[in-house]
Amino acid sequence: MSVRIRPTPRRRPRGPVRSLAGQLFVVQVVIVAAVVAGGAVLAYLFTAGRAEDAARRQVTAVARSVADSPSVLAAVGAPDPSALLQPYAEQVRADTGVSFITVMDTAGVRWTHPLPEQIGKTFLGHIDWALAGRTRSETYTGTLGPSVRVVTPVLDERHRVVALVSAGITVQSISAQLRGPLLALVGVAVAALAVGGAGTYLANSRLRRHTHGMGPDELSHLYEYHQATLHSVREGLVLLDRRHRVVLCNDAARELLALEGEVEGRPLGELGLPAALVAAVLGAEPVRDEVHLTAERVVVLNTSTIGTGLGQVLTLRDHTELQSLSGELDSVRGFTEALGAQAHEAANRLHAVVSLIELGRHREAVEFATAELELAQQLTDRVVAAVGEPVLAALLLGKAAQAAERGVELTLTEDSRIDDGVLPPGLSARDLITVLGNLIDNAVDAAIAGAAASPDPPEVTVTARIESGGAESAGSESGPAGAARPGDGDGTGPGGSVPPSAGHLLLRVADTGTGIDPSAVADVFRRGWSTKQDDRGHGLGLALVAQAARRNGGTVEVGRDRGAVLTVRLPLGRPARLPEPVAS
Repeated sequence: MSVRIRPTPRRRPRGPVRSLAGQLFVVQVVIVAAVVAGGAVLAYLFTAGRAEDAARRQVTAVARSVADSPSVLAAVGAPDPSALLQPYAEQVRADTGVSFITVMDTAGVRWTHPLPEQIGKTFLGHIDWALAGRTRSETYTGTLGPSVRVVTPVLDERHRVVALVSAGITVQSISAQLRGPLLALVGVAVAALAVGGAGTYLANSRLRRHTHGMGPDELSHLYEYHQATLHSVREGLVLLDRRHRVVLCNDAARELLALEGEVEGRPLGELGLPAALVAAVLGAEPVRDEVHLTAERVVVLNTSTIGTGLGQVLTLRDHTELQSLSGELDSVRGFTEALGAQAHEAANRLHAVVSLIELGRHREAVEFATAELELAQQLTDRVVAAVGEPVLAALLLGKAAQAAERGVELTLTEDSRIDDGVLPPGLSARDLITVLGNLIDNAVDAAIAGAAASPDPPEVTVTARIESGGAESAGSESGPAGAARPGDGDGTGPGGSVPPSAGHLLLRVADTGTGIDPSAVADVFRRGWSTKQDDRGHGLGLALVAQAARRNGGTVEVGRDRGAVLTVRLPLGRPARLPEPVAS
């Protein structure tokens, strides 16, 4: 048994796909050729019509002149009209340039003709109108070929038709007259076609360079891939032209910058973006991994120039989550350092207690141990009793330990009270850590800085409670004189206002530092602001506080008491039940 293997037929390779520029070139050449040819034909027809009309007017004038001549009327009554009229007709024909002048009787028998042998024969053409006393022109084929001719009557003194006169110009003569204009017309048409083809070739050569020789399908697929890539990438991408107008803005950029509506074609400065971000983009130098704060996000900005000054490309990365995680990491690191310091202090106290016991000072050892334990337990009991929310309680205990390690006393006011489960799920623990943690850190730094100029020990006071809605609570806690509320649209604070019917969480941190200069209140919540000389322009703490407050629809106030007082109100989204008073 043999098996025959059929060879697989080879597919024919597809012909070369003509590029878009090549296809347009062919179409444009065909259009130019059609337009030029059509124009030439129309010009020829117009010229031919004009020439024919001119010939008809010419033969009409000649025929009427001959018919009105007295010598012709006199010759008609002579015994031999041909002898008198033939020389006269030929002389007029030569002088006027017509092809023939025929004088005939009313029966159509010729008395004159350019060809003498045709004399005496019947005229070829229509003479009915002329016999009726009217002049008529026509194109008719006679002995000399096709011609444009006119037949007109010869009238006597009583206006009777006694003879007929016909004058004509052959079509061949008219065509000969058109030969020169026709050649000129053909030359103009060829020149127009050449110029049009050359211009089309140059235009399509440039188009071919810009399209890289790709065909329509390839360009369509490239555009679809371009759109899909731009709108699927998670990084924000904004393209600007030379005048800093938006050419393209993908979905991620719209989300990161909180842009709504149509932005293409609008200048960057009119999009309501933070002034620092706009200034960075419009600067002369490219930006590399620069952190900026928008209304609700922390973004990392990079810019680069397109080609030779065609515009700019802006890329934006969302670092909001990373910044929050960094804050949490800093808090955890602080807790770890505080626990290590407490462990070290606990070891020292334990050695002291052991030494007192070894010396037989048992009562002093018990008093020393219980006094330290009582102070630590009092703070823990106070925080746990007042703040039932575990995240805030843990944060306050950790920050208290950190502050104590740095020599700052952190206290919780008597009116602080937050029960567990009161805060809504929408108010994330991460935002609470960002707000309260940064406020306490700034307050501790300010208290330590102010201790150098004050004999009083540095202190930080924290108030954390739930307040009911209504105009009374909204107005009674407006803060000390000189408080500032960052407003909408300035790029510095949360803006907005708490609905008067909803409860809100109040977080207030006061320190014993030097306070905030009234002239700097408007800049407190801007990125880069700081009172520390060695901060090197970072200053993200209060900016992140304002951003977290704005993200949750809250407000931030700056006031002054012994030092700076910062108050944050975060709406709970529903009326809050006032907690029972805390027994002091």
